[in-house]
Amino acid sequence: MDISPQTSNDISFDDFKTQILNDYKIAVLSRTCSLMGRKEVLTGKAKFGIFGDGKELPQLAMARSFKDGDFRSGYYRDQTFMMALGLLTPKDLFHALYATTDIAMEPMSAGRQMGGHYVTYSLNEDGSWRDLTKQKNSSADISCTAGQMPRLLGLAQASKMYRHLKNIDSSKFSNNGDEVAWGTIGNASTSEGMFLETINAGGVLQVPMVISIWDDGYGISVPAEYHATKEDISEMLEGFRRTEEKQGYEMIKVKGWDYTALMHAYENASDIAREEHVPVIIHVTELTQPQGHSSSGSHERYKSQERLEWEKNNDCNKRFREWILETGITSEEELKNIEKNISKEVRSAKKEAWSEYLTIHKEQKKVLVRLLNEVSAKSPNKNFINKIKNDLIAIEEPLKKDLAVSSRKALRYLLGEESTAKDALVRWTDDFLNTTQPKYSTNLYSEASNSATNISEIKPIYGQHPEKVDGRIILRDNFDKLFEKYPNALVFGEDTGAIGDVNQGLEGLQKKYGKLRIADTGIRETTIVGQGTGMALRGLRPIAEIQYLDYIYYALATLTDDVACLRYRTFGKQKVPLIIRTRGHRLEGIWHSGSPMGSLIHSLRGMYILSPRNMTQAAGFYNTLLKSDEPAVIIESLNGYRLKEEKPLNLGEFCTPIGRVETLRKGSDITLVSYGSTLRIVLQAAEELKEVGIDAEVVDAQTLLPFDINHDTLESVKKTNRLLVIDEDVPGGCAAYILNEIIEKQGAYKYLDSAPQTLTAKAHRPAYGTDGDYFSKPNLEDIFERVYAILHESNPEEYPELR
Repeated sequence: MDISPQTSNDISFDDFKTQILNDYKIAVLSRTCSLMGRKEVLTGKAKFGIFGDGKELPQLAMARSFKDGDFRSGYYRDQTFMMALGLLTPKDLFHALYATTDIAMEPMSAGRQMGGHYVTYSLNEDGSWRDLTKQKNSSADISCTAGQMPRLLGLAQASKMYRHLKNIDSSKFSNNGDEVAWGTIGNASTSEGMFLETINAGGVLQVPMVISIWDDGYGISVPAEYHATKEDISEMLEGFRRTEEKQGYEMIKVKGWDYTALMHAYENASDIAREEHVPVIIHVTELTQPQGHSSSGSHERYKSQERLEWEKNNDCNKRFREWILETGITSEEELKNIEKNISKEVRSAKKEAWSEYLTIHKEQKKVLVRLLNEVSAKSPNKNFINKIKNDLIAIEEPLKKDLAVSSRKALRYLLGEESTAKDALVRWTDDFLNTTQPKYSTNLYSEASNSATNISEIKPIYGQHPEKVDGRIILRDNFDKLFEKYPNALVFGEDTGAIGDVNQGLEGLQKKYGKLRIADTGIRETTIVGQGTGMALRGLRPIAEIQYLDYIYYALATLTDDVACLRYRTFGKQKVPLIIRTRGHRLEGIWHSGSPMGSLIHSLRGMYILSPRNMTQAAGFYNTLLKSDEPAVIIESLNGYRLKEEKPLNLGEFCTPIGRVETLRKGSDITLVSYGSTLRIVLQAAEELKEVGIDAEVVDAQTLLPFDINHDTLESVKKTNRLLVIDEDVPGGCAAYILNEIIEKQGAYKYLDSAPQTLTAKAHRPAYGTDGDYFSKPNLEDIFERVYAILHESNPEEYPELR
């Protein structure tokens, strides 16, 4: 075997030996952490463990070619890679296993994610960007084993944008687009649609990404024959290989135990992707999984004895060790000393992490035991409280939950009692819950001063005789101002570029700003969102267009698993200011008129869900969001593009406030709340209700997440004492959510004289045609009759039965 250190910069044999031994130390360190980590799960200290054993060597090679400014988008096997870059210590790993909630001790997520999920910090403490070109970057992992692929595409595309776009400040994000996005995935997960869609999109876009496929022949218990055609992902993807005539992928296949071949493969891949902006696939074969998939299963249950023996003999660390000895790089004695010292190091790190994790709990336990002892002294329920206290004392290694349960249960036995000891226990319990809950619940949305809900409203300004134009013109001209104002803003989607989207809201803008900034894509919603996600992580301001709201389900997994929770799961250390532009609500077809708002509201906590009633409001939302740095979905009203609106003079400047409702019609008899396209029908119904003496107040919800942070709807209900929420979602969907916000969260139940109600679409998808719309969704007559019935119930003499 050739051991010559042929790299782009030749080094001496002594330096090469040092490199080899350093790599061996990291491989052993990582493996030892995996073995001891699994034991921590089996003893109950950790709840779940998933490790990188068996994948050490290729990750060392990847780390060798990974440079400042590069980004990783991987999955939960990559601990060796993170250790090789100095981004993960053994103590970090164990704190993650124990779910330590101190970000200084558990720097990946402060206990919010399982172990094996890695992140680097992209933000300063004030939420501003760090210089990402001067550090090695890892985008935040998710457990969904192909979910990292769409994001990878966008991370790589950002390099292409920074290389080719002019007049853009790339100082903190790119060095002429020379950065590579490195993706990792298990062989079985290449069966996922996200992987295959990303492969296709990457080949079309020709972006600098290197995808490593860790192939150990299984997907948990299922062998490769069930995952890939021909049982080989390389053969399956052969049609994507580039040729002299056509673009595609550089494809490399290498054995996972061959150290020198791996080093050459990764250096070659790095050079191709970095210099030529050609995507590369590295299929790393003959890997093993010594401990099985995770701590929840044993691979002895599904692997044959022959396979287990093969894995034992071909373990990459074992083969690496044998190669070191065969080539005379060092001696058996020195390797044993390395292994012995590393074992001590990991044991020490494990012990320290567990001690640090428990220390604060034990200190709080001492205080709580004392308080319980004091309250029990004079309580008639002394025996019950003492049992709680003694049970707590018996827990040698208490969790936060144990402390909370003990104090809260004890207070039940003090009902009706008054004492300073009880007051002290109440204060301790309140303080404990108030300080502990945020450790699990902060950073769902931005908490910085420029959060979207803090952006002040700027109203549209109109001339003395404002021009009336199609709503799409207002959108188009507002986008024109935004792309001029923000050089890092771009938009892309199906039919977005050449024709300026299906409703011409971007008409002519590709010609003005170019095909990179106003871009067409293939029909592939998952990777459209992935493009936006990755580019937003690297300082660009992407607007990803989903042509119709009904099609957002193709991208929902990426939105909910990655975008919506990114700020939360990184403890505020990364942000993804992605705007999803789409259109929906009333039209005339099952797949073009859906309003699945309840689905989005419940799936996308962490994003803003905005449903403007017209294009002026929509334009204002885009203006607001580009002043902030948070992800959002804007649903434009599909039947509003050709409706006439007055054209504002301050396009690109006026801001629709997020989190605030708008009262469009004052009234005294009932509050009607709606949003989007249905709002026009509600306003028409309100005018007709006036003819029978009913004065309805109409409130535009306009932002669904968050809904009415100032509780203005409550003020309306205080005045009218009646409430009806109308929307196009299914029964129990968004209208039910809004009702819950008003009645329970705002406390409007105290001011109602009639039962609050919702009026929604039917439970099925809207049928085709004008009649399908009328009989599937709330129509004017439905609204009129429901409101009339509410008033009839309270005053049948003034409002006699209608029918």
